[in-house]
Amino acid sequence: MPKRKAAIAVGGVAALGAAALLLPNANASQDKDQAAGAAGTVKTLKAADASNLSAQLQKALGDALAGSYYDGAKQQLVVNVVSGDKNVIVQAKKAGAAVRQVDNSTASLKAAAKTLKTKATIPGTAWAIDPRTNKVAVTADSTVTGAKWNRLQSTVRSLGSGMATLKKSAGAFKTLVSGGDAIFSQVQGGGVRCSLGFNVTASDGTPAFLTAGHCGVAAKDWSDSQNGQPIATVDQATFPGNDFSLVKYNDATTQAPSEVNAGNGQTVPITQAADATVGETVFRMGSTTGLHNGQVTGLDATVNFQSETNPGGVDTVNGLIQTNVCAEAGDSGGSLFTQDGGAVGLTSGGSGDCTSGGETFFQPVTAALQATGATLGNGAGGQAGAGDQTGTAAPSASPGDSGAGNGAGDQSGAGDQSGAGDQSGTADPSATAGDQNGAGNGAGTGDQSGAGNGAGAGDQSGAGTGTGTGDQSGTGDGSSLNGSN
Repeated sequence: MPKRKAAIAVGGVAALGAAALLLPNANASQDKDQAAGAAGTVKTLKAADASNLSAQLQKALGDALAGSYYDGAKQQLVVNVVSGDKNVIVQAKKAGAAVRQVDNSTASLKAAAKTLKTKATIPGTAWAIDPRTNKVAVTADSTVTGAKWNRLQSTVRSLGSGMATLKKSAGAFKTLVSGGDAIFSQVQGGGVRCSLGFNVTASDGTPAFLTAGHCGVAAKDWSDSQNGQPIATVDQATFPGNDFSLVKYNDATTQAPSEVNAGNGQTVPITQAADATVGETVFRMGSTTGLHNGQVTGLDATVNFQSETNPGGVDTVNGLIQTNVCAEAGDSGGSLFTQDGGAVGLTSGGSGDCTSGGETFFQPVTAALQATGATLGNGAGGQAGAGDQTGTAAPSASPGDSGAGNGAGDQSGAGDQSGAGDQSGTADPSATAGDQNGAGNGAGTGDQSGAGNGAGAGDQSGAGTGTGTGDQSGTGDGSSLNGSN
């Protein structure tokens, strides 16, 4: 009996052409100044290199830095240094960063966030340190009114002038169960639909995938088609606090490629886990809304979701990535990634939609991997860490054309993807994007019926040559997403 090919490719089904249109100069050389060795010379950096430099400076200088961000227009890493700290300024400049002197130290910003946690943990609120403003950015959704709004305003004012900003969001913060390539489960009270984030190898060497924690808390057994037989079982799930789940494929011989299915026969090889950097461009895949991109706006964000299991209670999640990428119900657990194949986050929740915009928060992949002991890639399929991928990728298969991983590698037997095609039910948009408050959203049972299509994961019948996912002739309506970002 041939090995079963994982029916679910990572991410959602959307045309990668949109990514190319969004970033037409993404493949241009950006490292012409990389070799500049003179002290004080600001280096021109790709976003991934800026993230690495930021991590190195943070390790070396610690809280002497007051945050950093990526200036995409100038392709530079900007680091904040409290005014007067000349030694730190010299070291940051020597490393090739642009230095900006600011008033608020990391310690003072963290103290402000701690005060917010103590005095303003109110359902529908969120905050994160914004290095571009050198302040704590506080957001309240549309449910924060009356005495709650007054309490939040008073707390922000108490932090002092120049320490925090406060804004209102038009929508309501909620987890987005119902998403990427769709995965399904049946629980008491109805069906649950989430998104597969990234395929990984569990610490025991078996194939698995990451998705949102509130999905794993909601249901234990998951299928790749609505009402289908379970193909994977939750091994670990954490929510609230963090928001990630490790779900193991039931068949230990499942080949689960480390890639994002981008539709139209194209894939993005996922070659590494990457930490987010404020200001960098990221892409999110989801079966409800397809491919969308935006910028990282904050790190280590705290979000206070209305509890789905305790009326009047709050489910607080910490350490999230804040972005201005839109998302809607159905996108939970889906993949957030960079153009050059870095796995960044798992969709957690947010407010707004892809018509009016909003905020979306993501669980960092690096933290999920560390906590679960999993690694990117598939040990059963010979793709551990994407390094053993000798197949040659088509140039269009990766939005960043980084060359790392060289496509989907030697994926013999990849054509047996019959499971993913059986998603023929037609989704009711009102069911996936509708009101998921009450008993079901974060806990997973709510109003999530009618999620059948999975945005057309389609008949992935020929994914085998290492040039992407092969002939994905049934990628549903993903092609309609071209240029929709």
